[in-house]
Amino acid sequence: MKAEPIPKRAKAHTMYTLADGTVVPGVTTVLQVLSKPALVTWANKLGLAGIDSTKFMDEKAAIGDLAHQMIADYLRGVQTDTSEYSKQQIDQAENAVLSFLEWAKYKRISPIFLEEPMVSEQYRFGGTPDCLALINGELTLLDIKTSAAIFPEMLIQIAAYRQLVIERGHTPYKLIILRVGRTADEGFEERLVNHVDKRLEIFLHALAIYNLQKELRG
Repeated sequence: MKAEPIPKRAKAHTMYTLADGTVVPGVTTVLQVLSKPALVTWANKLGLAGIDSTKFMDEKAAIGDLAHQMIADYLRGVQTDTSEYSKQQIDQAENAVLSFLEWAKYKRISPIFLEEPMVSEQYRFGGTPDCLALINGELTLLDIKTSAAIFPEMLIQIAAYRQLVIERGHTPYKLIILRVGRTADEGFEERLVNHVDKRLEIFLHALAIYNLQKELRG
């Protein structure tokens, strides 16, 4: 597979800064300290097939970024600018969006936050939740994934996002991971996340490890 050039927007990283000016790590950065055996197995399979896993992941990330933007723009009621993306990237992102639209068809969705960067002053980390919304009258934190599966770290991620929105004055009634595949083979999955306090505790331990490793590196 030949990867398409990655748009500039797919390479951007958000900097999270506390009120006192301290730069803190984002949720996805912190979760890199956790072991991800499924990712290692997947990368090995790509290597055996002669595929550069880094380029492959960059391509998939670009498609995921575009799908997220399209969904957020749909909820905002605006048109997405796709000029920086290839036809293949647009087609696969649209597949994911169609799955979302089918899920949302009979739901009343009133967004409160859409992809808004936030920080936790209490625990000193940042993140950008996909969507906090009233869905059929219930305050729901929605995390959209364009992956081939829902992995354990994703459940920890949304628990950390919940802490961010709580510190903004909102306590979600439901946490939902919505997996919208980029292709028919990747499919669709909705997961209601429970045991949120324990998952946040795992995240906070990961944050402590991240900070200690950073301190040791000087």
